[in-house]
Amino acid sequence: MLIWFLPVFLGFLILGLPVFFGLLAAPGVLLWLNGQERDITLLYRNVYNGMDSFPLMAIPFFMLAGELMNKGGITERLVEFSQAIMGHLRGGLAHVNVLSSILFAGLSGSAVADTSALGSMLIPAMEKQGYTRRFAAAITAASSVIGPIIPPSGIMIIYAYVMGESVAALFLAGIVPGVLVGLSLMIMVRALADRYDMPKAERIVQRGIELPALEYWVSFVLVRLNLGWLLSAFVPVESATGQWLALAGGIVAAHALMLGLRRLLSRDVRMVCKRAVVPLQTPILILGGILAGIFTPTEAAAIAVAYALIVGFFVLRTLKIADLAEVFSRAAMTSAVVLLLVGAAMAFKTVVSLSYAPQILADYILSLSENPLILLFLINLLLFVVGMFLDAGPAIIILGPILGPIFTDLGVHPIHFAIIMSVNLTVGLATPPMGLVLFVASSVSGEKVESIARAILPFLAMEVLVIFLITYVPAISMTIPRLTGFVN
Repeated sequence: MLIWFLPVFLGFLILGLPVFFGLLAAPGVLLWLNGQERDITLLYRNVYNGMDSFPLMAIPFFMLAGELMNKGGITERLVEFSQAIMGHLRGGLAHVNVLSSILFAGLSGSAVADTSALGSMLIPAMEKQGYTRRFAAAITAASSVIGPIIPPSGIMIIYAYVMGESVAALFLAGIVPGVLVGLSLMIMVRALADRYDMPKAERIVQRGIELPALEYWVSFVLVRLNLGWLLSAFVPVESATGQWLALAGGIVAAHALMLGLRRLLSRDVRMVCKRAVVPLQTPILILGGILAGIFTPTEAAAIAVAYALIVGFFVLRTLKIADLAEVFSRAAMTSAVVLLLVGAAMAFKTVVSLSYAPQILADYILSLSENPLILLFLINLLLFVVGMFLDAGPAIIILGPILGPIFTDLGVHPIHFAIIMSVNLTVGLATPPMGLVLFVASSVSGEKVESIARAILPFLAMEVLVIFLITYVPAISMTIPRLTGFVN
């Protein structure tokens, strides 16, 4: 009888019951009807146990870091930087929208935060430039799904927690797929630009920008340190002294490179780029610290918060003490929603194990075909449909323990399958009829969800194409984790 937990759960969702309560009510009712009252106690006790985890602490920290960066005016700087790079192209602001999402993904890791922060700024700007409001809302919603793919990513932290995988490996595996989604959207924008006569945007919006002395020198040092470290990584040395000498040489080479670029770029472009250096240090700090083994992903999230506070109060001076109440409140509410869903989904997972659903579903899937390529195609269709109705976090917790072992036994690497599942369900956030970011984009733009859903279809087609590329070309997601030694 417990095998009916999923249809009952979907029935509750159709009736309008919130996902959190549906995840608890569906198995609770079935356990009661099955005479397993003792297991009901276990079910609800697991709500707390599901949230009581050190790795999951990374989620509220990353949420808080994103809110601090957003409140500190970081979004505006990223948009200006994107415009300096892409604004001169046909359909400039649409390209800027996508590139801003790629950059913003390294700060927030949230599709909803991306849609809200960038949409409130770019949708009115695009409309003013001559784009239709529904197109502006559609490209904002489509590009926002990059947020949970490029690290840091909340859903990958959840997947790693549920399936016992390495958070660092998942973060690294998401870099190329996230960039690939962004490039595919830019290709579609370029294809539509001539057809709809999209306008170009200005390369530079604000001219004559002056940077405070502290921010100028912080940016100056960070650029040379980052480039120097990158260049020194290609020098094969083993001793500590050799590594320090290689780093010093890399910094000198980076400084010479910057002097060369100085002659090629105008002062306004240089100032816009320098204003983006401090915010863009956040993902470098997170990934660099994890890769170097300095701190864990959870500690990296706390470091990101500390960095955001230092930058907002002392370097950029865009944050005030009075802003913290709103920032902490928004981060707490967002984190509470995610963690409650995780707790409920972990309790839901208890009933999944009691119902023998994984074994039944595994037997059914394997009876369809013995060819892993065909099974991967079918599972992509299933995940795409699930993503239309269910948020990525709960879907991963419910389906991950069921589907992961099946495809691991078929020879699919666990990290590769994690990326397939994460990207597929993330794209579902922008898929009609229940895609969450469609509703957020509708709220920000004032456009009807139905109108945005029609305009987003060409972009969804490109994202689906990327999903199949990721599925059948494992090197796309697996190369960086293997090169860095996080995957054998």
